Amino acid sequence: MKVLLTSGGIQNDSQRRALVDLLGKPIAEAHALCIPTAVYGMKEGPYHAYSFITGTGSTPMCELGFQSVGVLELTALPSLDESLWVPLVEQADVLLVNGGDPLFLNYWMKKSGLAERLPSLKAVYVGLSAGSMVLTPRIGQAFVEWTPPHTTSDETLGLVDFSIFPHLDHELLPENTLDEAVKWAADLTGPSYAIDDQTAIQVVDGVVEVISEGHWKRFD
Repeated sequence: MKVLLTSGGIQNDSQRRALVDLLGKPIAEAHALCIPTAVYGMKEGPYHAYSFITGTGSTPMCELGFQSVGVLELTALPSLDESLWVPLVEQADVLLVNGGDPLFLNYWMKKSGLAERLPSLKAVYVGLSAGSMVLTPRIGQAFVEWTPPHTTSDETLGLVDFSIFPHLDHELLPENTLDEAVKWAADLTGPSYAIDDQTAIQVVDGVVEVISEGHWKRFD
């Protein structure tokens, strides 16, 4: 599994080069599926979903210049025959997974059946904020908002072995300070990273590499 986990999308040349290396081809030759689902778990989610899909927001993903971009809406998949969507996922070069609420995304990743398929896909997985957090073992109670019925757990898919505190020192999120990240990490049992929007974490076959033009901190 090839993974590029970002806080704010592909924001700089280092992140873009990492994506091209993972794809093994130019972005202009790659076919993408974007997954907006996580944002529907937040206030004004439909408007944020439109910005993500059309590339009119401030978190570059769909607008990077792919040969084609399709929309894979996870909430629709349980009502569809697998023949309508599984081949498209298997053929895609890259999955672009939007931010929003990580537990809402986790719920629909599992309910749709996509979660169980992720480890075997050829596609590069590119996460944005919650789209990155959902691959981790836990998001930490500080990020728990939406919860599925009958649980308050902060556990997510666990396809990587570390947790992520995104948007470190973001000007629109004054609460996302390093001090708060330290408190957040203290409640976790495994390794974790606080990353700003100029930082990404690449994972290939279990090997972790931080790619950054900004600042970040690892907690053990």
